[in-house]
Amino acid sequence: MPANPKYLTYNPWQRFAKISAGLVGGYLVAASTHLALAAWSPYRQETLITSIYSMFLMWVLMFLIAFVSGNGWKVWIIYLVSSLAIFALAFYGKQLYPAI
Repeated sequence: MPANPKYLTYNPWQRFAKISAGLVGGYLVAASTHLALAAWSPYRQETLITSIYSMFLMWVLMFLIAFVSGNGWKVWIIYLVSSLAIFALAFYGKQLYPAI
């Protein structure tokens, strides 16, 4: 059964933005989230080892969200801002509250 034409993206730049946002941006968000969890956890090595599975699932979810959205460039902005915010929270939060 073919896809409904009204849901297809015909603009090649939007298609590129959605694919690249899903691949690269989704991976950045998933990796930054799990690295932040490891930075705040007292068991860093165990957290990183076991987070491989949940990171893959989160990456797939971010990939699907990029394709469902209407504008790929907005998804890029959201993914970049959220990954930078998570990195900043992990880095500066650990410096401000080292006992945690």
